[in-house]
Amino acid sequence: MTHTSAADRVAMALALVQAREAGDAGEVPVGAIVMRDGVTIAAAQNRMRRDGDATAHAEVQVLRAAANVVGQAQLTDCTLYVTLEPCAMCAGAIVLARVGRLVFGSWDDKAGMCGSVSDLVRHPKLNHAPQVLAGVEAATSAAMLREFFAERRRESGK
Repeated sequence: MTHTSAADRVAMALALVQAREAGDAGEVPVGAIVMRDGVTIAAAQNRMRRDGDATAHAEVQVLRAAANVVGQAQLTDCTLYVTLEPCAMCAGAIVLARVGRLVFGSWDDKAGMCGSVSDLVRHPKLNHAPQVLAGVEAATSAAMLREFFAERRRESGK
């Protein structure tokens, strides 16, 4: 893990805003932004329930939006900030998009593919590996997720 800069904390705060909005909409509270040259070029949040689409994770949504802004699928000069460690699908998308740098908040011990369950984004057989910084604003992200799922359990009586 490298040093967390003030710019990384500010960017993650923007991703956390997206996560809160997702949670308020009944989605798992995960948010993401893509920055290029210090400017936010795309922001997104989980939309699986709203869109009825299992692939509508925040990372996939934001990579699509960023590619549209940049005008190409490769995002080598971009940083992706996401509030939760990406899953296998999202880690694969990050590699395929050739994201230059990935910064994530809390670890996901059940599905995380950037060091928890496995490390797809830095797999030696793949042709691209982003720089990775983990744990930025992790406590805030993890608390938001815990509160969301606790509320869902209360609602379902479990």
